[in-house]
Amino acid sequence: MPSQLPIGCFDSGFGGLTVVKEIMRQLPQENLIYLGDNNRYPYGSRPPEEVRAFTFEIMDFLVRQGVKMIIMGCNTATAVCLPEARQRYKMPVLGVITPGSRAAITATRSGRIGVIGTEVTIRSDAYARELQRINPRLEVFSKACPPFVHIVETDEVEAPLTMEVVQDYLQVFHDQRVDTLILGCTHYPLLQHVIARVMGNQVQLINSAEETAREANTVLSERGLLNESNPAPYYHYVTTGTVDHFRTIGSKWIGQPLTVRRVDLGDSESQATAG
Repeated sequence: MPSQLPIGCFDSGFGGLTVVKEIMRQLPQENLIYLGDNNRYPYGSRPPEEVRAFTFEIMDFLVRQGVKMIIMGCNTATAVCLPEARQRYKMPVLGVITPGSRAAITATRSGRIGVIGTEVTIRSDAYARELQRINPRLEVFSKACPPFVHIVETDEVEAPLTMEVVQDYLQVFHDQRVDTLILGCTHYPLLQHVIARVMGNQVQLINSAEETAREANTVLSERGLLNESNPAPYYHYVTTGTVDHFRTIGSKWIGQPLTVRRVDLGDSESQATAG
């Protein structure tokens, strides 16, 4: 039955696991396949045409796995090619920018919203456009934070210099008196406790993963695709990088041991190997 097919999700690395964790919490009966393109991260500093090519290569792979929905758990990919992806694939395709924007609009009291993300996401102005499409009166302040992805991918969140790096990048938002900050990269919630310490209790942090999982629930329900009877859901994890590295860091963030396979997306057959 179509409802029993898995949800597909991907990111350039570990960041999309924040979306996976929310799906596991909010949709506990859904099967899921996650692909982390760790071998080619970060996407945020690559040319948009390269991001587009990688994105459709991954999405084609997920379609071949028989998924019923694809979640682009990558802000950069969402900013570059979400509308085209929705034209290209017959199944529902969700991004992370609109759900995060809606949550920020609900949270803000002053109408002054900050956005942090990769270089491509910030240059695209995707969040500012979406926020001001919904509410033109909002003031939006955006800043690219390239080191944050590397900190997560190399498991340096607790490293001594991380707090200093985060402080340096986020000081501007204190100056701009924002009361809401969108974590506009799915890697960033893995740094959320550090960001929260830097920004203080007066600033609401928006994790788009939570809102994206809620939207997935709504879309699947509307289309009659919710898996409502599945006592033993499966979660398949695939990486283009090193299996041991993904298993170690991924298990830490998800909070349980992961079974991981490696795939070479350069191979047209996309043969995955267990690890």
